[in-house]
Amino acid sequence: MESDRLAEERREEAAPATARDEQAAPMDGEYRARVFRGAARRLWHAPLDTTVADGLRELADWAETTPHAGQVPDVYGSGVVEELERRVAEELGFPAAVFFPTGTMAQQVALRCWAGRTGNPVVALHPLGHPEVHEDAAFGTVSGLRTVHPTEEPRLPTADEIRDVPEPFGALMVELPLREAGFVLPSWDELVETVEAARERDAVVHFDGARLWECTTHFGRTLPEIAGLADSVYVSFYKSLGGLSGAALVGPEELVEEARLWRHRYGGMLFQQYPVALSALRGLDTELPRLPAYIAQARIVAEALREAFAKEGVGWFRVHPEIPMTHQFQVWLPYEADALTAAGVALAEDTGTALFRRWFPAPAGGPPGVASTEVTVNAPGLEWTAEDVKEAVRGFLARVRA
Repeated sequence: MESDRLAEERREEAAPATARDEQAAPMDGEYRARVFRGAARRLWHAPLDTTVADGLRELADWAETTPHAGQVPDVYGSGVVEELERRVAEELGFPAAVFFPTGTMAQQVALRCWAGRTGNPVVALHPLGHPEVHEDAAFGTVSGLRTVHPTEEPRLPTADEIRDVPEPFGALMVELPLREAGFVLPSWDELVETVEAARERDAVVHFDGARLWECTTHFGRTLPEIAGLADSVYVSFYKSLGGLSGAALVGPEELVEEARLWRHRYGGMLFQQYPVALSALRGLDTELPRLPAYIAQARIVAEALREAFAKEGVGWFRVHPEIPMTHQFQVWLPYEADALTAAGVALAEDTGTALFRRWFPAPAGGPPGVASTEVTVNAPGLEWTAEDVKEAVRGFLARVRA
Protein backbone atom coordinates (compact mmCIF):
# COMPACT_ATOMS: atom_id res chain seq x y z
CA MET A 1 0.00 0.00 0.00
CA GLU A 2 1.82 3.08 -1.22
CA SER A 3 1.46 6.34 0.67
CA ASP A 4 0.59 9.56 -1.12
CA ARG A 5 3.97 10.97 -0.15
CA LEU A 6 5.95 8.15 -1.76
CA ALA A 7 3.66 8.16 -4.78
CA GLU A 8 4.33 11.86 -5.24
CA GLU A 9 8.08 11.23 -4.99
CA ARG A 10 7.83 8.58 -7.69
CA ARG A 11 5.80 10.80 -10.02
CA GLU A 12 8.30 13.62 -9.64
CA GLU A 13 11.26 11.38 -10.37
CA ALA A 14 9.54 9.99 -13.46
CA ALA A 15 8.81 13.47 -14.84
CA PRO A 16 11.27 14.85 -17.42
CA ALA A 17 13.75 17.37 -16.05
CA THR A 18 13.24 21.01 -16.94
CA ALA A 19 15.45 24.06 -16.48
CA ARG A 20 15.36 25.28 -12.88
CA ASP A 21 17.37 27.82 -11.01
CA GLU A 22 19.74 26.69 -8.29
CA GLN A 23 17.38 27.66 -5.47
CA ALA A 24 14.47 25.61 -6.86
CA ALA A 25 16.55 22.49 -7.57
CA PRO A 26 16.24 20.92 -4.06
CA MET A 27 12.44 20.93 -4.44
CA ASP A 28 12.63 18.76 -7.54
CA GLY A 29 12.05 15.07 -6.90
CA GLU A 30 14.52 13.86 -9.51
CA TYR A 31 17.23 16.14 -8.19
CA ARG A 32 16.63 15.10 -4.57
CA ALA A 33 16.66 11.42 -5.46
CA ARG A 34 19.96 11.78 -7.29
CA VAL A 35 21.56 13.63 -4.36
CA PHE A 36 20.40 11.16 -1.72
CA ARG A 37 21.36 8.20 -3.90
CA GLY A 38 24.89 9.57 -4.07
CA ALA A 39 25.23 10.19 -0.32
CA ALA A 40 27.93 8.10 1.33
CA ARG A 41 26.14 8.04 4.69
CA ARG A 42 22.41 7.52 5.13
CA LEU A 43 20.18 6.51 8.02
CA TRP A 44 18.15 4.34 5.73
CA HIS A 45 18.03 2.90 2.25
CA ALA A 46 14.92 4.29 0.54
CA PRO A 47 13.18 2.90 -2.58
CA LEU A 48 14.60 5.72 -4.72
CA ASP A 49 18.17 5.12 -3.55
CA THR A 50 18.91 2.71 -6.37
CA THR A 51 18.72 2.57 -10.15
CA VAL A 52 16.63 0.14 -12.17
CA ALA A 53 19.69 -1.78 -13.32
CA ASP A 54 21.28 -1.95 -9.87
CA GLY A 55 18.04 -3.04 -8.21
CA LEU A 56 17.45 -5.87 -10.68
CA ARG A 57 21.10 -6.91 -10.48
CA GLU A 58 21.01 -7.13 -6.68
CA LEU A 59 17.85 -9.22 -6.77
CA ALA A 60 19.31 -11.56 -9.39
CA ASP A 61 22.53 -11.93 -7.39
CA TRP A 62 20.51 -12.93 -4.31
CA ALA A 63 18.40 -15.36 -6.32
CA GLU A 64 21.54 -17.06 -7.59
CA THR A 65 22.36 -18.07 -4.00
CA THR A 66 18.96 -19.77 -3.54
CA PRO A 67 17.10 -22.72 -5.10
CA HIS A 68 14.93 -20.19 -6.94
CA ALA A 69 17.65 -19.54 -9.54
CA GLY A 70 16.70 -22.57 -11.63
CA GLN A 71 12.93 -22.21 -11.28
CA VAL A 72 10.76 -21.22 -14.21
CA PRO A 73 8.80 -17.98 -13.74
CA ASP A 74 5.35 -18.12 -12.18
CA VAL A 75 2.17 -18.06 -14.24
CA TYR A 76 -0.94 -16.57 -12.60
CA GLY A 77 0.36 -17.11 -9.08
CA SER A 78 2.09 -20.47 -9.39
CA GLY A 79 5.60 -21.45 -8.33
CA VAL A 80 7.48 -18.83 -6.35
CA VAL A 81 4.27 -16.92 -5.58
CA GLU A 82 2.75 -20.03 -4.00
CA GLU A 83 5.95 -20.51 -2.03
CA LEU A 84 5.71 -16.94 -0.75
CA GLU A 85 2.12 -17.51 0.32
CA ARG A 86 3.10 -20.63 2.27
CA ARG A 87 5.99 -18.79 3.90
CA VAL A 88 3.85 -15.84 5.01
CA ALA A 89 1.14 -18.09 6.42
CA GLU A 90 3.80 -19.93 8.39
CA GLU A 91 5.49 -16.73 9.65
CA LEU A 92 2.18 -15.35 10.93
CA GLY A 93 0.72 -18.62 12.21
CA PHE A 94 -2.34 -18.75 9.92
CA PRO A 95 -3.60 -21.68 7.86
CA ALA A 96 -3.56 -19.83 4.53
CA ALA A 97 -2.35 -16.71 2.72
CA VAL A 98 -3.02 -15.09 -0.65
CA PHE A 99 -0.71 -12.73 -2.53
CA PHE A 100 -2.01 -9.34 -3.71
CA PRO A 101 -0.30 -6.76 -5.94
CA THR A 102 -1.29 -3.97 -3.50
CA GLY A 103 -2.36 -3.64 0.10
CA THR A 104 -5.22 -1.36 -0.89
CA MET A 105 -6.73 -4.22 -2.87
CA ALA A 106 -5.95 -6.79 -0.17
CA GLN A 107 -7.75 -4.85 2.54
CA GLN A 108 -10.76 -3.95 0.43
CA VAL A 109 -11.18 -7.61 -0.43
CA ALA A 110 -10.71 -8.72 3.18
CA LEU A 111 -13.27 -6.28 4.57
CA ARG A 112 -15.69 -7.01 1.73
CA CYS A 113 -15.49 -10.73 2.45
CA TRP A 114 -16.03 -10.16 6.16
CA ALA A 115 -19.03 -7.91 5.44
CA GLY A 116 -20.62 -10.73 3.50
CA ARG A 117 -20.13 -13.10 6.43
CA THR A 118 -21.28 -10.71 9.18
CA GLY A 119 -24.06 -9.09 7.17
CA ASN A 120 -22.78 -5.67 8.25
CA PRO A 121 -20.80 -3.41 5.85
CA VAL A 122 -19.73 -0.99 8.61
CA VAL A 123 -16.00 -0.94 9.46
CA ALA A 124 -14.73 0.73 12.64
CA LEU A 125 -11.26 2.20 12.17
CA HIS A 126 -9.16 5.22 13.06
CA PRO A 127 -9.65 8.36 10.90
CA LEU A 128 -5.86 8.45 10.38
CA GLY A 129 -5.91 4.90 9.02
CA HIS A 130 -4.60 4.33 5.51
CA PRO A 131 -8.03 3.70 3.92
CA GLU A 132 -9.30 7.05 5.20
CA VAL A 133 -6.23 9.16 4.36
CA HIS A 134 -4.65 7.63 1.26
CA GLU A 135 -7.24 5.67 -0.75
CA ASP A 136 -9.66 8.26 -2.15
CA ALA A 137 -12.72 6.82 -0.36
CA ALA A 138 -12.18 3.42 -1.99
CA PHE A 139 -13.95 1.49 0.78
CA GLY A 140 -17.26 3.18 0.02
CA THR A 141 -16.81 3.90 -3.68
CA VAL A 142 -15.56 0.50 -4.79
CA SER A 143 -16.51 -1.99 -2.10
CA GLY A 144 -19.76 -0.63 -0.66
CA LEU A 145 -18.36 -0.34 2.87
CA ARG A 146 -19.02 2.44 5.37
CA THR A 147 -16.64 3.55 8.10
CA VAL A 148 -17.08 4.81 11.67
CA HIS A 149 -14.40 6.25 13.94
CA PRO A 150 -14.15 5.09 17.56
CA THR A 151 -11.74 7.94 18.40
CA GLU A 152 -10.02 10.93 16.85
CA GLU A 153 -7.15 10.92 19.34
CA PRO A 154 -3.71 10.34 17.72
CA ARG A 155 -3.48 6.77 19.02
CA LEU A 156 -5.24 3.45 18.56
CA PRO A 157 -8.76 3.20 20.05
CA THR A 158 -9.24 1.87 23.58
CA ALA A 159 -11.56 -0.93 24.62
CA ASP A 160 -14.03 1.54 26.14
CA GLU A 161 -14.09 3.55 22.91
CA ILE A 162 -14.89 0.38 20.97
CA ARG A 163 -17.72 -0.40 23.38
CA ASP A 164 -19.07 3.15 23.01
CA VAL A 165 -19.38 3.21 19.20
CA PRO A 166 -23.06 4.17 18.89
CA GLU A 167 -23.98 1.78 16.07
CA PRO A 168 -23.28 -1.84 15.20
CA PHE A 169 -20.22 -2.56 13.07
CA GLY A 170 -19.21 -5.79 11.38
CA ALA A 171 -15.45 -5.41 11.59
CA LEU A 172 -12.83 -3.54 13.58
CA MET A 173 -9.76 -2.60 11.57
CA VAL A 174 -6.61 -1.85 13.60
CA GLU A 175 -3.52 -0.37 11.94
CA LEU A 176 -0.34 -1.63 13.64
CA PRO A 177 1.53 0.67 13.95
CA LEU A 178 -0.62 3.75 13.27
CA ARG A 179 1.68 5.48 10.79
CA GLU A 180 0.11 8.94 10.50
CA ALA A 181 0.10 9.39 14.29
CA GLY A 182 3.85 8.69 14.48
CA PHE A 183 4.11 4.90 14.04
CA VAL A 184 2.49 4.46 17.46
CA LEU A 185 1.35 1.23 19.11
CA PRO A 186 -0.77 0.43 22.16
CA SER A 187 0.56 -1.74 24.96
CA TRP A 188 0.01 -5.48 24.61
CA ASP A 189 -2.69 -5.46 27.30
CA GLU A 190 -4.44 -2.52 25.63
CA LEU A 191 -4.44 -4.31 22.28
CA VAL A 192 -5.84 -7.49 23.81
CA GLU A 193 -8.59 -5.54 25.58
CA THR A 194 -9.49 -3.66 22.39
CA VAL A 195 -9.80 -6.91 20.44
CA GLU A 196 -11.92 -8.43 23.20
CA ALA A 197 -14.20 -5.40 23.18
CA ALA A 198 -14.80 -5.86 19.46
CA ARG A 199 -15.63 -9.52 19.99
CA GLU A 200 -18.13 -8.52 22.69
CA ARG A 201 -19.93 -6.65 19.93
CA ASP A 202 -19.87 -9.68 17.61
CA ALA A 203 -17.43 -7.97 15.27
CA VAL A 204 -14.49 -9.59 13.50
CA VAL A 205 -11.04 -8.07 13.86
CA HIS A 206 -8.74 -7.28 10.94
CA PHE A 207 -5.20 -5.98 11.40
CA ASP A 208 -3.79 -3.51 8.90
CA GLY A 209 -0.34 -4.92 9.44
CA ALA A 210 1.53 -3.16 6.65
CA ARG A 211 4.36 -2.78 9.16
CA LEU A 212 3.39 -5.61 11.50
CA TRP A 213 6.81 -7.18 10.97
CA GLU A 214 8.43 -4.50 13.17
CA CYS A 215 5.98 -4.76 16.11
CA THR A 216 7.51 -7.71 17.94
CA THR A 217 10.03 -5.67 19.93
CA HIS A 218 7.43 -3.29 21.37
CA PHE A 219 4.94 -6.00 22.26
CA GLY A 220 7.51 -8.54 23.41
CA ARG A 221 5.56 -11.18 21.50
CA THR A 222 6.16 -13.32 18.41
CA LEU A 223 4.54 -12.58 15.07
CA PRO A 224 2.09 -15.51 15.42
CA GLU A 225 1.08 -14.26 18.88
CA ILE A 226 0.41 -10.75 17.61
CA ALA A 227 -1.31 -11.78 14.37
CA GLY A 228 -3.26 -14.47 16.21
CA LEU A 229 -5.33 -11.84 18.01
CA ALA A 230 -7.04 -11.01 14.71
CA ASP A 231 -9.32 -12.92 12.37
CA SER A 232 -7.33 -11.74 9.35
CA VAL A 233 -4.15 -9.74 8.75
CA TYR A 234 -2.70 -7.84 5.82
CA VAL A 235 1.08 -7.40 5.55
CA SER A 236 3.18 -5.41 3.11
CA PHE A 237 6.37 -6.61 1.47
CA TYR A 238 7.92 -3.27 0.50
CA LYS A 239 7.70 -1.26 3.72
CA SER A 240 9.60 -3.03 6.52
CA LEU A 241 11.00 -5.77 4.28
CA GLY A 242 12.31 -3.67 1.39
CA GLY A 243 10.57 -5.61 -1.37
CA LEU A 244 9.62 -4.18 -4.74
CA SER A 245 5.88 -4.09 -3.97
CA GLY A 246 3.11 -6.52 -3.10
CA ALA A 247 1.15 -7.67 -0.09
CA ALA A 248 -0.46 -10.71 1.44
CA LEU A 249 -3.70 -11.42 3.25
CA VAL A 250 -3.73 -14.22 5.83
CA GLY A 251 -6.78 -15.75 7.46
CA PRO A 252 -8.98 -18.85 7.58
CA GLU A 253 -8.84 -21.04 4.49
CA GLU A 254 -12.43 -20.22 3.52
CA LEU A 255 -11.78 -16.48 3.65
CA VAL A 256 -8.55 -16.80 1.67
CA GLU A 257 -10.23 -18.83 -1.06
CA GLU A 258 -12.98 -16.23 -1.41
CA ALA A 259 -10.32 -13.52 -1.43
CA ARG A 260 -8.66 -15.21 -4.42
CA LEU A 261 -11.93 -14.93 -6.31
CA TRP A 262 -12.30 -11.24 -5.48
CA ARG A 263 -8.64 -10.61 -6.33
CA HIS A 264 -9.44 -11.78 -9.86
CA ARG A 265 -12.56 -9.61 -10.01
CA TYR A 266 -10.59 -6.57 -8.86
CA GLY A 267 -7.99 -7.09 -11.58
CA GLY A 268 -5.26 -8.38 -9.31
CA MET A 269 -4.63 -11.72 -11.05
CA LEU A 270 -1.39 -10.76 -12.81
CA PHE A 271 0.22 -13.02 -15.39
CA GLN A 272 3.71 -13.01 -13.83
CA GLN A 273 4.91 -11.60 -10.51
CA TYR A 274 8.13 -13.48 -9.80
CA PRO A 275 10.42 -10.42 -9.32
CA VAL A 276 8.06 -9.07 -6.67
CA ALA A 277 7.68 -12.47 -5.00
CA LEU A 278 11.45 -13.01 -5.00
CA SER A 279 12.07 -9.60 -3.46
CA ALA A 280 9.54 -10.43 -0.73
CA LEU A 281 11.26 -13.73 0.03
CA ARG A 282 14.59 -11.91 0.13
CA GLY A 283 13.09 -9.47 2.64
CA LEU A 284 11.84 -12.29 4.84
CA ASP A 285 15.28 -13.90 4.77
CA THR A 286 17.46 -10.81 5.17
CA GLU A 287 15.47 -7.88 6.59
CA LEU A 288 13.03 -9.55 8.97
CA PRO A 289 15.78 -10.90 11.29
CA ARG A 290 17.43 -7.44 11.39
CA LEU A 291 14.36 -5.41 12.39
CA PRO A 292 15.05 -5.64 16.15
CA ALA A 293 18.52 -4.16 15.55
CA TYR A 294 17.00 -1.38 13.45
CA ILE A 295 14.57 -0.54 16.26
CA ALA A 296 17.34 -0.44 18.86
CA GLN A 297 19.36 1.87 16.63
CA ALA A 298 16.32 4.09 15.96
CA ARG A 299 16.08 4.71 19.71
CA ILE A 300 19.72 5.77 19.81
CA VAL A 301 19.18 8.08 16.85
CA ALA A 302 16.02 9.61 18.38
CA GLU A 303 17.78 10.36 21.67
CA ALA A 304 20.75 11.90 19.85
CA LEU A 305 18.41 14.10 17.82
CA ARG A 306 16.69 15.38 20.96
CA GLU A 307 19.99 16.16 22.63
CA ALA A 308 21.32 17.92 19.53
CA PHE A 309 18.21 20.07 18.99
CA ALA A 310 18.27 21.15 22.63
CA LYS A 311 21.99 21.95 22.57
CA GLU A 312 21.68 23.91 19.32
CA GLY A 313 18.92 26.09 20.78
CA VAL A 314 16.16 25.10 18.39
CA GLY A 315 13.52 25.96 20.99
CA TRP A 316 10.34 24.07 20.27
CA PHE A 317 10.78 20.68 18.61
CA ARG A 318 9.37 17.19 18.85
CA VAL A 319 10.81 13.74 18.29
CA HIS A 320 7.70 11.58 18.35
CA PRO A 321 7.39 9.12 19.96
CA GLU A 322 10.17 10.10 22.37
CA ILE A 323 11.18 6.44 22.42
CA PRO A 324 10.40 4.98 18.98
CA MET A 325 8.13 1.96 19.06
CA THR A 326 9.37 0.74 15.68
CA HIS A 327 12.33 1.70 13.48
CA GLN A 328 10.40 4.74 12.23
CA PHE A 329 9.36 7.95 13.95
CA GLN A 330 8.48 11.60 13.32
CA VAL A 331 10.51 14.78 13.79
CA TRP A 332 8.82 18.20 14.06
CA LEU A 333 10.71 21.53 13.77
CA PRO A 334 9.59 25.20 13.80
CA TYR A 335 10.64 26.05 10.25
CA GLU A 336 9.02 26.08 6.82
CA ALA A 337 8.96 22.69 5.11
CA ASP A 338 10.68 23.89 1.93
CA ALA A 339 13.55 25.42 3.91
CA LEU A 340 14.09 22.17 5.80
CA THR A 341 13.95 20.06 2.64
CA ALA A 342 16.47 22.35 0.95
CA ALA A 343 18.80 22.16 3.97
CA GLY A 344 18.66 18.37 3.97
CA VAL A 345 19.53 18.24 0.27
CA ALA A 346 22.35 20.76 0.76
CA LEU A 347 23.81 18.74 3.63
CA ALA A 348 23.80 15.57 1.54
CA GLU A 349 25.25 17.34 -1.48
CA ASP A 350 27.98 19.20 0.45
CA THR A 351 29.05 16.52 2.93
CA GLY A 352 27.74 13.20 1.60
CA THR A 353 25.58 12.76 4.72
CA ALA A 354 21.82 12.27 4.33
CA LEU A 355 20.13 12.97 7.67
CA PHE A 356 16.58 14.04 6.74
CA ARG A 357 14.79 13.68 3.42
CA ARG A 358 11.60 15.54 2.52
CA TRP A 359 9.65 17.72 4.99
CA PHE A 360 5.92 18.48 4.99
CA PRO A 361 3.96 21.39 6.49
CA ALA A 362 1.55 20.81 9.34
CA PRO A 363 -1.86 19.51 8.20
CA ALA A 364 -4.68 21.98 7.52
CA GLY A 365 -5.64 23.68 10.74
CA GLY A 366 -2.22 23.08 12.28
CA PRO A 367 0.21 25.80 13.32
CA PRO A 368 1.93 27.71 10.51
CA GLY A 369 5.68 27.59 10.20
CA VAL A 370 5.91 24.06 11.56
CA ALA A 371 6.96 21.04 9.51
CA SER A 372 7.47 17.33 10.02
CA THR A 373 9.40 14.51 8.47
CA GLU A 374 9.57 10.76 8.95
CA VAL A 375 12.84 9.13 9.94
CA THR A 376 13.57 5.48 9.21
CA VAL A 377 16.58 3.53 10.43
CA ASN A 378 17.63 0.41 8.58
CA ALA A 379 20.89 -1.20 7.47
CA PRO A 380 22.94 1.92 6.58
CA GLY A 381 21.94 3.58 9.85
CA LEU A 382 23.46 0.82 11.97
CA GLU A 383 26.88 2.37 11.31
CA TRP A 384 25.95 5.73 12.86
CA THR A 385 27.00 6.65 16.40
CA ALA A 386 25.14 9.16 18.55
CA GLU A 387 27.93 11.66 17.85
CA ASP A 388 27.52 11.11 14.11
CA VAL A 389 23.86 12.08 14.46
CA LYS A 390 24.68 15.19 16.50
CA GLU A 391 27.33 16.30 14.00
CA ALA A 392 24.84 15.88 11.16
CA VAL A 393 22.25 17.91 13.07
CA ARG A 394 24.76 20.75 13.50
CA GLY A 395 25.46 20.79 9.78
CA PHE A 396 21.76 20.59 8.94
CA LEU A 397 20.76 23.45 11.25
CA ALA A 398 23.62 25.60 9.98
CA ARG A 399 22.11 25.34 6.51
CA VAL A 400 18.58 25.97 7.77
CA ARG A 401 19.75 29.16 9.49
CA ALA A 402 22.03 30.38 6.69
